Amino acid sequence: MNPALQQDIAKLLLRFALGALVLLHGIAKLNGGLSGIVGMVEAHGLPGAFGYAVLLGEIVGPLLVLAGFHARIGALLVAINMVVAIALVHMGQLGSLNGQGGWALELQGMFLATAVALALLGPGRFSVNGR
Repeated sequence: MNPALQQDIAKLLLRFALGALVLLHGIAKLNGGLSGIVGMVEAHGLPGAFGYAVLLGEIVGPLLVLAGFHARIGALLVAINMVVAIALVHMGQLGSLNGQGGWALELQGMFLATAVALALLGPGRFSVNGR
């Protein structure tokens, strides 16, 4: 198989994995309401309206990534969302292991690393932008 084709297929797989999995978190937040997130943001001394920015990182960003339409921007939105989530919610777990011996933040870490990788790599040929 052509190496360029392999790279484009790999980018497509990364886009689908990141986009679909983060989007599910966003849909759950839409269904459950954002009041808990708004309250948490306010508890950290930030304006409650910032709580609605989670929709950028968990709905808009993943949709951009999935379609490959300005996927680098979408991936950056997801990465920023993950950094904020780690800072506001998970700082106490940063050095912790889970019950199975893995890092307590392995899901957040994987989402962050994949988003940064896609922001650097771009969406590949199989995307709306086709780059």
